[in-house]
Amino acid sequence: MDTGDRLLTPGEVAALFRVDPKTVTRWAAAGRIGSIRTPGGHRRFRESEVRALLEGDGVIEEMREDDAANKPRNNGPSHPGPGYGPPNGLR
Repeated sequence: MDTGDRLLTPGEVAALFRVDPKTVTRWAAAGRIGSIRTPGGHRRFRESEVRALLEGDGVIEEMREDDAANKPRNNGPSHPGPGYGPPNGLR
């Protein structure tokens, strides 16, 4: 099934959207952008679909905002144990 569409790597897509490649992978896992898997299990993205998303009105900003809202915050351990904090019991 050759559609003549070039396949892009997550890094190539990330460069176009100006995001981290892991963000592109999260978008694919969430179904926000279509992807196919190579026989080795790597994700690839159809260039035509990526270009269509880039040309879409506000779609990318919505995807970025959604991604930022769902990003976990690291506030440290909720119950630090005795090994957490300054050394030698200095508090």
